[in-house]
Formats: sequence, C-alpha cells, structure tokens
Amino acid sequence: MPTTTMSATLPAADGPSNNRLAIASLLLLSPLIGEVLSGATRISFIFTFIPEIMVWGCGALLIREAVRRWGGGWISMLSLGLALSIAEEFIIQQTSLAPLNWMGATGNGRIWGVNLFYFLFMLAYESIWIVLVPIQITELIFPQRREQPWLRTTRGIVISALFFVLGAYIAWFLWIKQARPKAFHVPDYNPPVATFVVGIAAIVAFVLFAYRVRTLRAEPTTRTAPGIWRTTLTTVGLVLPWYVLMVLMFIPKPVPAWPALVAGLAWAGLAIFVIRRWSSSSGWQDLHRWALSFGALLSSMAAGFLGSSLWPKMDVMGKLILNILAVAGMILLARSIRRRAGLASQG
Repeated sequence: MPTTTMSATLPAADGPSNNRLAIASLLLLSPLIGEVLSGATRISFIFTFIPEIMVWGCGALLIREAVRRWGGGWISMLSLGLALSIAEEFIIQQTSLAPLNWMGATGNGRIWGVNLFYFLFMLAYESIWIVLVPIQITELIFPQRREQPWLRTTRGIVISALFFVLGAYIAWFLWIKQARPKAFHVPDYNPPVATFVVGIAAIVAFVLFAYRVRTLRAEPTTRTAPGIWRTTLTTVGLVLPWYVLMVLMFIPKPVPAWPALVAGLAWAGLAIFVIRRWSSSSGWQDLHRWALSFGALLSSMAAGFLGSSLWPKMDVMGKLILNILAVAGMILLARSIRRRAGLASQG
C-alpha cells in the first residue's frame, strides 16, 4: 500500500516497547485479517490460528523488514507478498496443486497440474490481505515507526525466520497429512518435482524483482487525491469482481480457462494502475491509506459470507461479531488519524 514519511511535526518514536507492540500487532493482524475476519478460518477451527501467526504473521513481518531495510515501497512489498503466496500454494500446503474435490466436479481452471483459477485468486488474496493490508493498518496505528525496521538485530530476524519455518512445517503436516486425507478424503497426491522447481524459481524471481524495483516510486503530480469515501467504495468495486475466479470453479459445466485468466490479470493490472495513480496525487494522506485498507477489508469480510449457509451457527455468529468489531476498530482508527492530522497542522 502507498506510504510516505511522516511529517516532521510529529514526535519521535518512543522506544523499544512501542516497537514490540507494533511487531505483536502485525503478527496478530496478518492472520486475523487474512484468515479469521474473511471466514477462511472459522471459529470452530480457531486452533489453527497459532500456526497461522507463525506463517502469515512472521512472513508479513519479514517482508516488511526486508522492504524497510532496502528503502523500498509498496511495489516491492507486493512482489514479496506474491513470493510468500507461491511458497504457500506450491510448497507449504500445496492447495493450488492438489486436485481437491471441493473445488467443483468439472475441474474448471485445472491446467498443467495447477488449479489456475484458485492459484490466481490466492496470489492476489494472500499478497494483499495477508501482507499489504495488515502492514498498512499496523503502520497507521504506529505512524511514527512507519519507515523504520522493527527487528533491530540479526537475532530477531533469525528467530522470526525459525518460527516461520516451524509454522510452515506444522501447517504442512496439519493440512496435507491430516485435514486433506481425513476431512476432505483426497487421495495421497505428490506433485511432480518439476512443479516444485518452477515454484521455487518463481519465488526467487519475485524476491529479486522486489529488490530491483525497491527505488521505484510514482512521480508526484498536481492531480487531486480522491475523496475518502470515493477511495473506499472504488476499492470495494475493484476487489469484489476478483471473487468471480472462485465462482468459476463451481459452475457445473466446463469453463474456458484462458479468457478468465487473461481477464483476471488485466483486472489486477487495472487495480495496480489505479492505486499507483491515486498514491501519486496531491494530498494523498493517511486517511486515504485508511480508506484503501478499509475498502479491502470490507470486501473480504462481505465476500466471506458467500458460503456461510453451510456453516454451523456458531461460525456464522462468530464471524459476524468479529466483523462488526473490526469495522468499529477501523472507525476508531480513522478518528485517531484525523486527530493526529489536526495536531500536526497546529504544530
């Protein structure tokens, strides 16, 4: 998500305790936003939240750490988020590779041993709602530490990386060795070695690309930034069509793959163009970043109810309550941002 340095009128960062709070917030917000609020992880399966903190939370933290140490922007962060998504989909849980029966009887979008509709959807979902949105919201909560690395020592980086690897192993075991064969009754499936090689190569490519474009910034323009609610509603409009990729898998007749994939990539390009254009506008401020994050959060929470008719009542009510609390929290954050802006203008 677009970001700039905080105004010099704001007070300096206040020490390691606030730094630890920022780290803890990101570790929790990444799986909370990406998994729990969206309904991907329901209340009845909340025990998986711990390995999700280890994989998603530590993954988002390490991505942010790399980008801040490189002096990179949101394009670098997005690229590393795509690398994390490929690691999840090809290596850790391999959900984009296994022929899962709940993805529809027709096998729509499955080409070259990959569930391409699902994979394309998850590339965007995991890089945005696991990485970009949680990082943006955490930095809006702790604006004075926005441009700083939060892991001050090599020891902190190593510990985070070790927890990530351990969490990845736990997630792999729980899904591939337990849930997939016992809950979803999927026969043992081992993807070809070549598929893993392609996945690893793609991860390396995205990491290198993230480093190469670390200095890439949109040139500031005199164009006026969009209004706050226009930003929110336009973001919702950009996000919701993306869920068509998931719907296509369940259509009870074959769907041509390539038109849908080309349209999906074109739509992703449009979204990047719009956000890049917005972020270079005159007057683009923290409230606009909040609106961008709020629109993305509203979209994922609303879309998460699409399959809820088959859930236990406890899961539906739990998601509804958590979503209401999330909206209330975002409104309080917006008030805090407005108050900070007022204090900065008076300084």
